[in-house]
Amino acid sequence: MVRRIHPKFEAVRVEHSGTKFREVETREESNSPCFSPSRPRLPACGRIRASSLLALLFPMVCVATVPAAVQKQLIFDQYSALTSNSELIDRLFRPLLARRLREELAGKGQGTDGQGIDLARERFAMYVPADAPASGKFGLLVWISPFDAAAIPPAWLPVLDKHAMIVVTAAGSGNAENVYSRRIPLAMLGYANVAKAYPLDPARTYVGGLSGGARVALRIALAYPDVFHGALLNAGSDAFGSAVLPPPKPDLFRQFEEGMSLVYATGSRDDENLARDAHSRESARKLCITDLRTEEMRGRGHELIDAVTLDRALTDLSAPRTIDAGLAACRERRTREIDAQLHDIETMVAAGKKQEAQDRLQRLDERYGGLAAPRSLELEGRP
Repeated sequence: MVRRIHPKFEAVRVEHSGTKFREVETREESNSPCFSPSRPRLPACGRIRASSLLALLFPMVCVATVPAAVQKQLIFDQYSALTSNSELIDRLFRPLLARRLREELAGKGQGTDGQGIDLARERFAMYVPADAPASGKFGLLVWISPFDAAAIPPAWLPVLDKHAMIVVTAAGSGNAENVYSRRIPLAMLGYANVAKAYPLDPARTYVGGLSGGARVALRIALAYPDVFHGALLNAGSDAFGSAVLPPPKPDLFRQFEEGMSLVYATGSRDDENLARDAHSRESARKLCITDLRTEEMRGRGHELIDAVTLDRALTDLSAPRTIDAGLAACRERRTREIDAQLHDIETMVAAGKKQEAQDRLQRLDERYGGLAAPRSLELEGRP
């Protein structure tokens, strides 16, 4: 039963037991030479169509065979506390906005309990290497596509085998879908179900995506650094300390600083996203985020990461991290900046400059998010 609590969130109560992955066959008429009614109609053997500019950048894909280890049209049944509506609000929204959202829901007599996804209606694709690694623990890449189809490129499979890397990706999670009520919870539920079924190496648990999917992956990495330890940003990124990418609360942000590796992989001819990547890295360094790497896709435009670059990126992500020698000094500078801005806002409030103080407080909330709380919340609540 689904109980709507907010346009961005739905509460779903589903009883389940055990980890069950079910494959669902779909049969329909098709003139495609690749379509076979005896197996699921999959993007790898069908056609990927995009309704945006990306349609001009990615050719239609038609492959005659699907490797046995690629599982398509999977139904997962395991929910996670990481995807509860309350957890999503706490992790993904800056403090002032999160409080207003909770107040709005409470005013309507609605809570933030429950889940917003009905897994029985969702489909996933997954690839599991045939051979387990010597450690007995697989790596995991949760992939977010800009398209609604859940597809794992066949060219990736040898690289995934080499790195003993599972990939999981959700259908119905393209750029047209809501980031907070669908794309992020679907990605996290993909992670939760794989983690239930397979032994994973936490240090090699990554999130990534292409184009708009990469931007979503970056938000997930920042909000869930206790789950993921690397992010693969393929032709898409955002600036840190902005309305779409504010820092989370201090304990999570410290884990992100110390345990997260970011790899930017963009085509050398994708000028717009190369510029976005440069801005993203510059904003990251200002907030003391330093484990930033780039893998250029030479001669490529705005397109999916190729197997060679994927191999390099996964090697980068698995490399040992070293804490930047200037991290402590950077943190001290950041704390001084936050304290100075909070002091200025307190002075404005005391002088009766309420509107000016409110405007400054909103900018501070976007820039520093959870790092400025709880003082930012206390200032907003002053009469």
